[in-house]
Amino acid sequence: MSGIALNDTTLPEIAGAAVPAYHRGDIRTGIVHFGVGGFHRAHQAMYLDRLLALDPDAAAWGICGVGLRPADAAMRDALAPQDGLYTLTLKHPDGTVETSVIGSIVHYLYAPDDPEAVIETLASPHVRIVSLTVTEGGYNFSASTGEFDAENPDVAADLAPGAVPRTVFGYVAEALRRRRDRQLPAFTVMSCDNIEGNGHVARRTFLAFARLADPELAQWMDAEVAFPNSMVDRITPATPPDLRAEVAQRSGVDDRWPVVAEPFTQWVLEDSFASGRPALERVGVQVVDDVAPYELMKLRLLNAGHQALGHFARLLGYEYVHDAAVDPDIRELLRRYMQEEGRPTLREVPGIDLDEYIDTLLDRFSNPAIADTVARLCQDASDRIPKWLVPVIAARLDAGAQAPLAAAVVAAWTRCSEGRSDDGAPLDISDRLAGGLAERAVRSRTEPLAFVENTELFGDLADRPGFTEPYVAALDAIREHGTRAALRDLVAR
Repeated sequence: MSGIALNDTTLPEIAGAAVPAYHRGDIRTGIVHFGVGGFHRAHQAMYLDRLLALDPDAAAWGICGVGLRPADAAMRDALAPQDGLYTLTLKHPDGTVETSVIGSIVHYLYAPDDPEAVIETLASPHVRIVSLTVTEGGYNFSASTGEFDAENPDVAADLAPGAVPRTVFGYVAEALRRRRDRQLPAFTVMSCDNIEGNGHVARRTFLAFARLADPELAQWMDAEVAFPNSMVDRITPATPPDLRAEVAQRSGVDDRWPVVAEPFTQWVLEDSFASGRPALERVGVQVVDDVAPYELMKLRLLNAGHQALGHFARLLGYEYVHDAAVDPDIRELLRRYMQEEGRPTLREVPGIDLDEYIDTLLDRFSNPAIADTVARLCQDASDRIPKWLVPVIAARLDAGAQAPLAAAVVAAWTRCSEGRSDDGAPLDISDRLAGGLAERAVRSRTEPLAFVENTELFGDLADRPGFTEPYVAALDAIREHGTRAALRDLVAR
């Protein structure tokens, strides 16, 4: 690959991209982040990079990334030779492109290489925040009951006396035990995942693990560890195969794992920290007392909207989100779902014009420069739909109303789970429950509610006619008349 190899020593040679406007040698690790993927690098790490350039006091808030899964070895292999540096490319709808080198990740540890190094980094007195983008499934709780799954094999292994940790729960608990024993203050656990009340979820799950491992430690954590809620937003597709060459050609930088994202970004963060925090409000983060109205808005409009688009788009054969988002039938489904079903379940959102927000979402989905894929939106639907769309349906039913559009999205997911689009093309279903979902989807041809009778995913919706009637009607229409005809009939009502 042609271009300047990206690392600390080559930064002065880079002319085709913005580079960190601070001396990286002065940066000390103050944040440990689990789950360094595209979103973290396009979002939280980007905000810290901005702050490091603006505020000399931010030098205490450098990031040490940590990977736990076998797949994270690839991130180690990309970032280690680059001293944690990488490029972030923002693509605007008008074709404008901006590439910058982000320098806020100063270390990266792949936990299986040296578990003790990860624990001691977490236990360092300089570390005051542990942040997370471990996906919705990473919190190890039932979507319907909220209960922590102690039977998870990795969790069970971590609970054995003297175990070398495998999970984020095991690492965090052991590090906090050492901090307590060394009379060091607790750090803050800051979730940046797309879960309603993500701070509350993190508190519940980390304390559940600690109670199983060491009840006295759990009591100390409950009193000392802060778990702020947050809302995060930036569409960040998986890195396309040609981005590395594109960045090298345009900027002259050879980046082993570049990131691409839309220009829009938002971060709303609850001001609740155990041992201080960086002054993120200086770089556009909304630091507030109550995140709930903002996160509900985002989860039930943007994230649920992605599910509404994704499953219908897959059945219709779309590959890219922007192409599906300008399909008149899908666009009308999105607009009406957001206005008629998602919006009525929201609280007042201070400072936000919801009509304008919905229009902005439709425009963001339509940005052709991002080339986000429909498959990415649909992956891990068994984690996403129960958290983003099912609560909308339940809230509408509880209010004496219906959610026929949201029910139709569940029907489209059911049909997708059979593994083929309308034209018979195979669909790659990337989901931890793919096998069970496929079995239930096929069985629903003779047992109409087989798919939604999974209470772990849908709670009691299968017992509520306000949901089952429009769901079965939509599923029958998709199967009998095809997705296009069913969708047109749905939005024409």
